[in-house]
Formats: sequence, C-alpha cells, structure tokens
Amino acid sequence: MTVLSICLALLAALGNAVASVLQRRAAADEKAGRPTPKVSWLFHLLRRPVWLWGAGALALSGACQAAALATGPLAVVQPVMTTELLFTLVVGSVVFRSRPDRRTRWAFVAMAAGLAAFLALASPSGGRSTVPGNRWLVVAASVSALVLVLVVTALRLPSSPRAAVLGTATAIGFSCTAALMKDAIGRLTDGVGALLTAWQTYAALGVGLLSFLLLQATLRAGTLVASQPALTLGDALLSVVLGAVLFDEELALGLRIVPEAAALTVLALGSVQLARSPVVAGQGKEDMW
Repeated sequence: MTVLSICLALLAALGNAVASVLQRRAAADEKAGRPTPKVSWLFHLLRRPVWLWGAGALALSGACQAAALATGPLAVVQPVMTTELLFTLVVGSVVFRSRPDRRTRWAFVAMAAGLAAFLALASPSGGRSTVPGNRWLVVAASVSALVLVLVVTALRLPSSPRAAVLGTATAIGFSCTAALMKDAIGRLTDGVGALLTAWQTYAALGVGLLSFLLLQATLRAGTLVASQPALTLGDALLSVVLGAVLFDEELALGLRIVPEAAALTVLALGSVQLARSPVVAGQGKEDMW
C-alpha cells in the first residue's frame, strides 16, 4: 500500500505543478494581449482553455492526494508532495521552452536524492486511519498558538526573514490540512454519511483555505528563494511529527537520525537552488508571474 500511496502522491505533485505552470502560462498570455480592466482580468482568464486545464489538473491533484492519504502514512505522502518543485521545473521547461542550466540540474538531482534517502532511512510505516478526538484538542491548540506567534513575529521582520517565517507558518497549515483530510477520509469505512458529517472534513476545507491565503502573503513578503526551504521542509517535517503523534505511525530513528538529517540538508539545499531557477520562480523573459 505504501508503494501505491507514493505513486498517488507523485501524481498529486505532478498535478499541482501542471496547474501552476498552465495557469501562469494563461496569465502571461493575458498580459501579452490587449490591456484589460482589473475587474475583468479574472473573467478573461476563466475563458482561456489553458487556465481551465490548469484548474482541472489542480482538482485531479486534490483527488490523488486524498487517495494517497487514504492508502498510506501521512509521513510518506507529504514529504513526497515536495516533488512538486521538481515537476514544476520539468513541466515549466517544456511549456516555457526554457532549458535549465547545469546548476539547476544538479539541484534537481540533489533534491530528489535527499528525499529518496530520507524516506528510505526513516521508513515510515503502520499507523491508524482515524484520530481520537482528544489528540486533536492538544494538537490544534499547540499548532494554532505556534502559527499565531509566527505571523505576529513576521510582521516585525524585513522582507526575506518575513518570507521565511511566513513560509514556516504556511507549511504548518498545509501539513495540518493533510492530517485533517486523512482523518476525514478514514471515516469512509463507516459510509459516505460519516465523511460528510465529520467535523474534520470541514476543518480541512477551512484550514486549507487559510493556508492558501497565508501562502499568498508569503509570496508577497519576499522571494521564493527565501520562503521555499521553510515551505518544503516545514510541511515534510511536521507531517512526519503529526503522523507519529496523531496516527501512531512508526519511524526508524536511533543511529539513523544522523544520515536522515544529512538527507534533509541535501533536500533543503536542492530546494533553495531550484527556487532560484526562473522556470520555478516564475521570472524571466516571459514574465511568467
């Protein structure tokens, strides 16, 4: 089942990357065309097939992520979702006809190798499909307080540190959204009605929306280079913790913790360098953003 969840998570990451690139392509085409009033700009985008294909890819990605969480540990699915950055580079290079330089290609290899090594060493396994309510009380209170502290702290920081701190808060939100989604889907064994009446279903929607808005604030606060390591590692690491705390997932630690830390370092360095690529960052002669 873990192999299936990894494949589904990879498809979800690919869907996110395709959605991002296609919608950026539509936005770039819109800018290149005749000027349109701000009010009707979104309306024009909605009429573009490329943008709609991107929206469809995003919906498919959500379905694949939900299926991945239903079939595998949270500590596996969310780290694998970080491959969105790798897929964005590949898909963006094709769509925008921009060939990555040697440094970017090495960063691609480093990030992929770091992620693979971490998952192989940590070997997340086991776990339950649903979470006892009392565990959510403790986790929700702790996470909410941490996010609030991070947001308040970020308001007093200059651009790059602010982006990094907000990126950490955003990553926490995304990992909690995934945990809530997994808990909600686990109730499908009791029927669709149990899913539709579970508070976790609506909490996942609410936290996901807030996280998306926080992501927009993160991207406005500073460059992707400043926020990407926090976004990438924050989501992956907290998901590993939430998997153990909420779902009783098991990790191989002990003496392996040193090479696991090294693998995460390689992953972080790779993500930083990939974030510098114009294809990923949405910069360059096409003015992708």
